[in-house]
Amino acid sequence: MLTSVFYVLFAIAITIILISYVFLLLKCKQKAFVVIGLLYQEKKYQCFDQAPGPHPWPIIGNINLLGRFQYNPFYGFGTLTKKYGDIYSLSLGHTRCIVVNNVDLIKEVLNKNGKYFGGRPDFFRYHKLFGGDRNNSLALCDWSQLQQKRRNLARRHCSPRESSSYFSKMSEIGGLEVNQLLDQLTNISSGYPCDVKPLILAASANMFCQYMCSVRFNYSDKGFQKIIEYFDEIFWEINQGYSFDYIPWLVPFYCNHISRIVHWSASIRKFILERIVNHRESNININEPDKDFTDALLKSLKEDKNVSRNTIIFMLEDFIGGHSAVGNLVMLALAYIAKNPTIALHIRNEVDTVSAKGIRRICLYDMNVMPYTMASISEVLRYSSSPIVPHVAMEDTVIKGFGVRKGTIVFINNYVLNMSESFWNHPEQFDPERFLENNFTNNKESGLKCDDNKRTEFIRKNDNDGSTKSKKYGKQNLNNKLLKKSIPQFLPFSVGKRTCIGQSLVRGFGFLLLANIIQNYNVNSADFSKIKLEKSSIALPKKCFKLSLRPRT
Repeated sequence: MLTSVFYVLFAIAITIILISYVFLLLKCKQKAFVVIGLLYQEKKYQCFDQAPGPHPWPIIGNINLLGRFQYNPFYGFGTLTKKYGDIYSLSLGHTRCIVVNNVDLIKEVLNKNGKYFGGRPDFFRYHKLFGGDRNNSLALCDWSQLQQKRRNLARRHCSPRESSSYFSKMSEIGGLEVNQLLDQLTNISSGYPCDVKPLILAASANMFCQYMCSVRFNYSDKGFQKIIEYFDEIFWEINQGYSFDYIPWLVPFYCNHISRIVHWSASIRKFILERIVNHRESNININEPDKDFTDALLKSLKEDKNVSRNTIIFMLEDFIGGHSAVGNLVMLALAYIAKNPTIALHIRNEVDTVSAKGIRRICLYDMNVMPYTMASISEVLRYSSSPIVPHVAMEDTVIKGFGVRKGTIVFINNYVLNMSESFWNHPEQFDPERFLENNFTNNKESGLKCDDNKRTEFIRKNDNDGSTKSKKYGKQNLNNKLLKKSIPQFLPFSVGKRTCIGQSLVRGFGFLLLANIIQNYNVNSADFSKIKLEKSSIALPKKCFKLSLRPRT
């Protein structure tokens, strides 16, 4: 009896595998019938070849090809270009995917045809991270009118012009929090290995909370500490890939993992609601000017019927969560500095020149005259090659003459751009100078715009001893170098309508933290073998590595 049952189950399993295999092969070979829009709203069907690619296996598709690139699948994507070219197709599970691997193709997808590729993968994990619906997230939602409205609402706060009051506020808040961080760092043992990541994350979180919500939390606040930890876990989670993303029937085997995700996100949402939104909502005055981003959100709740309370909470969660990117970016920069003392020396020379050897703290307006420091941040972004969130075709379309069906996931392989010898000299080396160029015009401008009046006003307010020595900082640019303005193959924040809206906050707050830490400390490591940095993500695991900070004398 048991033998008969076994054979029946075995036969069913074989049948399922064969059907799956035939389905995948047919899907791989078939032409793509694509609806092409013509003038006057007319439509017609055209038949296009699908991009070349490897034959899929039953059930798993081509996931097996990426198995040996577990820690850097985008390197694996790059190796496949040698056989299939700069655009090719894959089947991950039963999910049809396209991988694009050069600048022109990437810009065709994200710029020229961005309206067709505004979707995001419909992964089970993404839904669980955002209350059961990934469209609650700005980064993981499909493009929609609500998404456009949310981005418009956030733009002036998240992408402030240097001449704006928002930029000035950002600089002031960042500077005040840097002082708090430096006070905390005095409590650690000089020169001994220390886990500084929680402190840096706390500082960056407070920068975001003060800028977005006009509230800051004590470093000793247990609830704040726990939320920072959960945000960091989620940042790591979003930068990972799992087989059950493409093979949903594996989800039951990841129940514990999914439960942790749900717990992290629910705890964060509760904290934001109880510690920020509830108090602000009860005191909002719709007739007064916006105090911050939270005010703008709460007013939109009263003025726009399409904006719900959940929309506000999830938007705050999204933007406050941006601090995790800043904290991990700074940790990576400190690690590379510890491994390369020459880089620390160059940054320190800029810091000392700009601040007249420590008369004042570094402010946001100093970015313009510290090109090497900004180049170091850019090099961290290049070298870590954090992946761009995959796009999804929202309708039938075409890439380079190949048909792309609605629902196809499109992977943007920026890793191959960042590590290509065609674009960079010795791309395997960490070298900030690749982002610098000579200032042939012999003036003080650099790749970042600058407002001298704003800088002068900041100095007047922040010179610790009232001296005027540091006023000369705006006249000096070490080695007469500039930060390169435009590098077509360098796309750390993506391009097109789905480019990262918070990139100015990431660069700005990251600059403040890095420059002021280097101004005050020598950074080292007792054991460089424990600093393991994968070239596949800006995200670091919660427990990564320790650093030694010794006060400068």
